[in-house]
Amino acid sequence: MLKGFKEFIMRGNLVELAVAFIMATAFALVVTSFVNVILSLITLLTGDSFNFNTWKPGGIPLGAFITALISFLVIALVVYFFVVVPYNRLQARRARGEEPAPPSEEVTLLTEIRDLLASPNRHI
Repeated sequence: MLKGFKEFIMRGNLVELAVAFIMATAFALVVTSFVNVILSLITLLTGDSFNFNTWKPGGIPLGAFITALISFLVIALVVYFFVVVPYNRLQARRARGEEPAPPSEEVTLLTEIRDLLASPNRHI
């Protein structure tokens, strides 16, 4: 029972997902602080100590919505320019054939032999 649990936990995609979640959490903190900088700049431009979160014209909490909207737009911009655009450029380079050549048959065979020798379930 514990062996199955260990195999489940150590699956590559689960570990990769955990790493991605941790990185996303850290990235969210960076983006949140960047949004705070943007909001501070807007406050400087308006000349008031304007806080979107407390702005409630007519008792309707529009400020919190504006803050969430600005945060969403900044996150979308950062993700687009720092993730989507580089990924699309990489895919375009691969489509043009600028990716490295695949390994030779000898290298592939040696890699398979190395992997078989390293596997814990090998039968000799």
